[in-house]
Amino acid sequence: IDFDLILENIKYLNLLAGEGISQIEHTLQGARLRQPEPLPLTLYKNGIIMCNGAFRPYQDPSTQQCLQDIMDGYFPSELQPRYPDGI
Repeated sequence: IDFDLILENIKYLNLLAGEGISQIEHTLQGARLRQPEPLPLTLYKNGIIMCNGAFRPYQDPSTQQCLQDIMDGYFPSELQPRYPDGI
C-alpha cells in the first residue's frame, strides 16, 4: 500500500469536494454559510476506519477496493449509494 500516494490523492479529492469552500444553505429565516461535512478516514498499520464505521483490515476485499479507488485518484466507489449526485 502506497500511503504517500493515498495521502496525496486524499488532498486532491478534498479540493475537488470543496474543502474550505462554504455553500449557501437556505433556512426559514434566510440563509447561512455551511461547510461540507467531512468523511473521516483513519489509516492504521493493519487497516482503516472510514466514516466512523467498523475497523476494516487491509486484507478485506472491500478495503482493498476502497484504497485502490483512492490510489487511482477517484472517490471510493462504495460511497456512490450514499452520495448518488457526487460527494
